[in-house]
Amino acid sequence: MAILFASCEDEKTPTEKAELITKNKSKKAKLKPVVVQEYGMTLSDFNFERDTVKNGDFFGNIMDKNGVMPGKVYQITESIPDSIFNFKRINVGRPYTLLKSKDSLAKTLGFIYEHNAIDYTKVFFGDSIYAEKGKKPVTIKQKIATGVITSSLSNAIDEAGISYEITSRFADIYQWSVDFFRLQKGDQFKIIYNEKFINDSIFAGVESIDAAILNHKGREFYAFNFLVDAKVGRYDYFDEEAVTLRSFFLKAPLQYSRISSRYSPRRFHPVQKRWKAHKGTDYAAATGTPIWSTADGTVIKSSYTRGNGNYVKVKHTNKYTTQYLHMSKRAVKVGDYVKQGEIIGYVGSTGLATGPHVCYRFWVNGKQVDPYKQDLPDAEPMEENMKPSYFEFIQPLKEKLDQVDYVEIAEQA
Repeated sequence: MAILFASCEDEKTPTEKAELITKNKSKKAKLKPVVVQEYGMTLSDFNFERDTVKNGDFFGNIMDKNGVMPGKVYQITESIPDSIFNFKRINVGRPYTLLKSKDSLAKTLGFIYEHNAIDYTKVFFGDSIYAEKGKKPVTIKQKIATGVITSSLSNAIDEAGISYEITSRFADIYQWSVDFFRLQKGDQFKIIYNEKFINDSIFAGVESIDAAILNHKGREFYAFNFLVDAKVGRYDYFDEEAVTLRSFFLKAPLQYSRISSRYSPRRFHPVQKRWKAHKGTDYAAATGTPIWSTADGTVIKSSYTRGNGNYVKVKHTNKYTTQYLHMSKRAVKVGDYVKQGEIIGYVGSTGLATGPHVCYRFWVNGKQVDPYKQDLPDAEPMEENMKPSYFEFIQPLKEKLDQVDYVEIAEQA
């Protein structure tokens, strides 16, 4: 018996054969692995796993769960300095990525930790141990917005559809010239600001405020962000006449809820139950609220007494000294040099205090005075040779602000 085998391949026409070859190539193309580029590297060179730091997690136990022995973990943490990556500061909720070998062992070779939406650190511990800091590609987009005060600045910022981050930055710009606790209904603002986006689409926060104008009590306060020292990258805000918006002293040493007691030659002390002078200004705030130095200076006292509780005293010049009382915790020591706005302690109720607040005291030439009644100096003025370039710089920003109409309070029906 003869058995004949027929090949279907032989029966195909040249056109059909060509179509089959094309289909096979297409199938192979679909099976081609996807290349993942992220964190400045090719992630797909590894088997990678994404996760998030959970309650109770720390670098050691994350490594332990992924097969890295304690001895190796010790070697990694000892090899990489805190200045590159602090293994003790891994926060709950932060994303991380594990890099593993592509072979059957799936050995853990790396750890990538995201500090925030932009900054990350890559830690490698395969053939050698090293770490690299990095940033995700960021696009800066300039925007302009306007709003009107109906109840508070934060509400007005929110109603204008602007990121909440703008609220504190906007207040920081005008903190020397405007009391934000006395903003009036109907006060208006316009602002030119920059937002950061990852991959041109994912919002990553506010970069800066280029220019702003606050219409307060019918007076317009301009502010323009200008580079005053290219060597250190220092910017400052000035008005349309190149006058600095900063004062030598901040108006207050913290973000407070209210002034609970002002400087007075005669006040009934709530703890000692007697009339005596109150040579300070009390700012009520929640326990733990940061307290900052109102001007640059050197810490000359950081101590505790029965009356003052935890307190800090800062000498700014031969003429001016400030003191901050009743702290829950001090953050500086004698001899430290502090910058204006730097945290020096936290609100508490230590010493003779009935509730959480900071008592802010002010000396001029060795005499305690009411800071609200002093004609305090401005910060350093802009150098004359910088003014021509400043006026050229602010012209397009000012024109852009002036072209935008203020928002008015909507009339009630």
